[in-house]
Amino acid sequence: MQKYSVNQHLIETVLAWVNSGEIAIPEIQRPFVWDSSKVRDLMDSLYHGYPIGYIIAWRNPHVRLKDGSMSEGKKILIDGQQRITALTAAILGQYVINKTYQRVKIKIAFNPNTEKFEVQNPAILKDKTWLPDIADAISGKTDLFEVVDKYFELNPDVDKKHVRNSFTNLINIPKKQIGLIELSPDLDIDTVTEIFIRINSKGALLSQADFAMSKIASNTDFNGHDLRKAIDYFCHLAISPVYYNHIVENDKEFAKTDFFQKMQWLKNENEDLYEPDYTDLIRVAFTSQFDRGRLSDLVSLLSGRNFEARTFEIEIAEKTFATLKAGVNNFINETNFKRFLMIIKSAGFISPKLIRSKNAINFAYILYLKLKELGVNYVAIESYVKRWLVYSILTGRYSSSPETSFDFDIKQITQKPFDEYLKEKEEGELSDAFWNASLLQSLDTSAVSSPYFNVFLAAQVKGNDRGFLSKDVLVTDLISIRGDIHHLFPKDFLKKNGLDKDEYNQIANYVYMQSEINIKVGNKPPEDYFELVNKQMHGNNQQVSGLATEQELLDNLKMNCVPSEIMEMNFDDYNEFLALRRKLMATKIKEYYFSL
Repeated sequence: MQKYSVNQHLIETVLAWVNSGEIAIPEIQRPFVWDSSKVRDLMDSLYHGYPIGYIIAWRNPHVRLKDGSMSEGKKILIDGQQRITALTAAILGQYVINKTYQRVKIKIAFNPNTEKFEVQNPAILKDKTWLPDIADAISGKTDLFEVVDKYFELNPDVDKKHVRNSFTNLINIPKKQIGLIELSPDLDIDTVTEIFIRINSKGALLSQADFAMSKIASNTDFNGHDLRKAIDYFCHLAISPVYYNHIVENDKEFAKTDFFQKMQWLKNENEDLYEPDYTDLIRVAFTSQFDRGRLSDLVSLLSGRNFEARTFEIEIAEKTFATLKAGVNNFINETNFKRFLMIIKSAGFISPKLIRSKNAINFAYILYLKLKELGVNYVAIESYVKRWLVYSILTGRYSSSPETSFDFDIKQITQKPFDEYLKEKEEGELSDAFWNASLLQSLDTSAVSSPYFNVFLAAQVKGNDRGFLSKDVLVTDLISIRGDIHHLFPKDFLKKNGLDKDEYNQIANYVYMQSEINIKVGNKPPEDYFELVNKQMHGNNQQVSGLATEQELLDNLKMNCVPSEIMEMNFDDYNEFLALRRKLMATKIKEYYFSL
């Protein structure tokens, strides 16, 4: 059975559908991002009868209203947003919201004598041979005869027959056709995505969050437009607080909403530890409120889907929007957001450099919100969130098929006390075999972005450890301010002895070290630079390190998980060193985890 229809429609018909709301432009991912020259080129193509491709719409299902009648589903534009927006701007003269959230007009000029299009500019405004804005002729707001007569008055020497023909072709642009592929409402998201990819292989892949955003934005009954803006604006403000002024100046209606009042705290916020995008926000809000992990379920619920009866009902859509709104408000709440980040930081994750898994922190926030809703003691929530975050990073829980894991975990959390579920996972996946064997193997890598190395660094931060050979400078300072990762066995020294990149860049050979100390270490093997350190301590001449006693040195090695044997090691001892240090790092990570 064919799940779509392909038809050609007049551009004026499609634009009429947009104006009436029959086609909803959801602004799925972003505002209008075309530059004006692309709008010009689109008009030129239409004028000369060139094809401009297909647009793809997905019809919303028919929804049963409270009185028993059926509501006709709107078409949601899932591909062609930029083209349709360009047409409404150039032909109808409507405003667009650009990428800096400013409300602007895009004016395309036309020279009927040369039949050329150009973006309106000061030179064109001074040149009487140009019609400054084609919308004046096409939109019908100004009488066409007046436009043509005025043009002849300003340009009496032109070929009037040619110019009249050019104007006729210009105003007939809305009579040109555009292809519309309309997808059936009963298609699932995976099928819609596959169709989109096959038709538009050069387009950006649409995610389930994109479809959810389109459903939200196209809903007029339950204020979906403001909800979409709340999601989008919060994510932009979290990254760039300067957007606050853009919203105030260019979206005055939204600036009056409760949503905007609740996110005003972001205008002075410069924290970059967790910068959610719209997918993250939707995922956290949905999973924490609906106890489901698959965003395809949200798309269905926003349409009013009754999973048992396989019908679409307005009551379900209404309840879904209300519940999702509550989830969004919970997410953007200043107290929730800041307390959650305080918990993450207290676990040692003080920099986004240490959190490579966005889904791990997303679920940690879900867990925080859910346990708070369930009335769990705040002290317990703090411990649970920290431990679950580290557990999920160490096990790579959300690195593949995250929605499946989200769905499973949230259901378990709502069905049993969280401490029981956490204990089950620890006993099953963080057994002695993990700490004594699996983790050691995972530490055998050259990837500096390794989650295991990041957890090790978080453990150092939490332990207030000092940098390698540093007397006072903390690892915390080196991570967050000015420090660099350096090699314990210097890289050049190992390269000269024939080792390749994967061998000398082992994370067990990495340590946070002040640049000043690293310069003193240079290309020397450990036995040589430690000889200098020992000489300086005995001679009270602290040229390499500020450490003054042997005990201070041993304490520093211990907190950095550097085996004391390194002080007498040379190239031949490198592999032994790596094995020793991996064991020390694994032990530190284990002790850190169970202290959370």
